[in-house]
Amino acid sequence: MAADETHRAIEAVYRIERPRLIAGLARMMRDVDEAEELAQEALLIALSEWPKSGVPHNPGAWLMTAAKRRAIDGIRRDRMQERKHAEIARELDNARDTSVEELEAAMDDDLGDELLGLIFTACHPAISPEARAALTLRLIGGLTTGEIARAFLSREPTIAQRIVRAKKTIGKAGLAFEVPRGSDRTARLASVLEVIYLIFNEGYAATTGDDLVRPALCTEAQRLGRILAGLMPHEPEVLGLLALMELQASRLSARTGPDGAFTPLTKQNRARWDQLLIRRGLDALGRAEALGGANGPYALQAALAACHARARRAEDTDWRRIAELYDRLRTTMPSPVVELNRAVAHSMAFGPEAGLRLVDEIADAAALRNYAPLPAARADFLFRAGRMAEARSEFETAAGLTRNMREKAFLLARAAACS
Repeated sequence: MAADETHRAIEAVYRIERPRLIAGLARMMRDVDEAEELAQEALLIALSEWPKSGVPHNPGAWLMTAAKRRAIDGIRRDRMQERKHAEIARELDNARDTSVEELEAAMDDDLGDELLGLIFTACHPAISPEARAALTLRLIGGLTTGEIARAFLSREPTIAQRIVRAKKTIGKAGLAFEVPRGSDRTARLASVLEVIYLIFNEGYAATTGDDLVRPALCTEAQRLGRILAGLMPHEPEVLGLLALMELQASRLSARTGPDGAFTPLTKQNRARWDQLLIRRGLDALGRAEALGGANGPYALQAALAACHARARRAEDTDWRRIAELYDRLRTTMPSPVVELNRAVAHSMAFGPEAGLRLVDEIADAAALRNYAPLPAARADFLFRAGRMAEARSEFETAAGLTRNMREKAFLLARAAACS
């Protein structure tokens, strides 16, 4: 194998092992920056040694051993000036001569908790949602600051500042890199799921820019969801979120036409839906429901997506079932956006006038002010009711509110069709 091919293979292995490596090092060093630096140094050592010796049987254990030994050397070089370093050094010194095989066995025992601990720490509620998303993609997803900035159409310095602030918040709060217990775990899990879904949604329906979807963000969110489901296989809402993302992602390639223009759900070519992702989503949903989580917010949303996934044709969609699920979701997860989606479902199940009645009830909600989907939905109801002049006005209003160029073009085209 050529040297550049060997290096690419090593970097691919490192990308897989990196989250677990940083998780273990962060828990050990009590510092995210130090953990990242040590992980990077372990990679440099691997790039030097693996081309000669070959990739080890357990690369994660090998990298952890290399990082631990580098940490000991660094602490000794600093003469253990701080008490914290002395404590860490004693812990590491005990493992100085540990073989890779012994470390491999020890890692298998607690690495799941360490990775979970890193996920929970990166998504701590003390950190802003935007910074949580950036830090999670950096630490768990392994994305560079530049990749995260491009994914969110943001400036690289802005993303870098968010990550730095998040790390400082973790340090100042003295957060332990461990899985919380009891009620604290329940509260923090909601934050973790929120961050992962925030990342997915920004990929599934980009809020700004020229592209309607950003598949790379969806892929990262799905990967995070699969990691979490593997580590917490008995948490129904974790499975519910995974099911929701898999089912929604199955439609990604059909959401846009060859020119990148938006294609609404009812007009999509369902032959382009990814059947493997649909099967994965339905399986995760079934497991969530079997665990008693059928009425969880994510499981209910996954059940909604499943109604579409099971319909071979748009006209086969069980809209009455969808309307009933939204009636349940508004109780479990009350919000103006859920009410708006409920109005859409009722319009499809019981006619446009039913949708208009429901949407008029929430038209003054503060959360929906300047929210493009509200006039867009009302415009569609009016269009289907034959009230073309009113529909055109609402479509134009919606087009003026959206910041996504593809969505704007779609809405203006619908306004023109009202003529």
